[in-house]
Amino acid sequence: MTTTLPLGRIVRGSGPGLLLAHGGTGGIDANYGPILDGLAARYKVVGPDYPGSGRSPRAEGPLDLDRLADQLVAAAVEEGLETFAIAGYSLGGPVALRAASRHPERVTALVLTATFAHPSARMRLLVEDWLRHLRSDDQEAAARWAVLTAAGAPFLDRMTAEQLAEAVAGTRASVPPGAVEQVELVGSVDVREDLGRVRVPTLVISTTLDAMATPYHHRQVADGIPGAEFAEIQSGHLPFLEAPAEWLGLIRKFLDAHVAD
Repeated sequence: MTTTLPLGRIVRGSGPGLLLAHGGTGGIDANYGPILDGLAARYKVVGPDYPGSGRSPRAEGPLDLDRLADQLVAAAVEEGLETFAIAGYSLGGPVALRAASRHPERVTALVLTATFAHPSARMRLLVEDWLRHLRSDDQEAAARWAVLTAAGAPFLDRMTAEQLAEAVAGTRASVPPGAVEQVELVGSVDVREDLGRVRVPTLVISTTLDAMATPYHHRQVADGIPGAEFAEIQSGHLPFLEAPAEWLGLIRKFLDAHVAD
């Protein structure tokens, strides 16, 4: 029998509830750190780390999307949020969508960034390559691949050789213990049927230079959700590094318009 442990989390701010769902191989600090102060200035933010990331112990087996969505909702409720918006980044998008589908009485709005409903054939190929690198003994090569694939070309092109070396070293050092399980979940999720069930205001933010979850995926998500709004930022898969101020501005503007005090 697999034991489900509570997720470690960040809790910041006050105001309307905002639950954060991070990306695969990421964490709340890694994926939302640069905009966390800006979010907490307006909302009560609950940011749980997935099993094997940040403050949460590694899972005993494969991750299950339903269980993970339920764990995130439970973390928000444990912190006193009866209702809340969810901001989902990358893998956090499917997690947020499944949470909204399973707990519609609690979710008030969705902001989905650099995300997908189901990996395309190209994305599945990328996931297989990602897993091969993560399981390899050559973690330097794995980190170089991750930087080259995740960051937008203009962002990398502006770097000096020293900055690029720092980015590779930082990527290598930041791989969480649960990375393989999280990327396996990236490759298996399918929330296409959840899209049409969304009944809350939704903003899909497309990272237009994204080579991981491409704009094809972002548009598929937006087109499948009734009444979804769509916005774009010039960024690869790392908006928290490439365009944090613009990303924060889009999230704040949308939630301020749709989430009551």
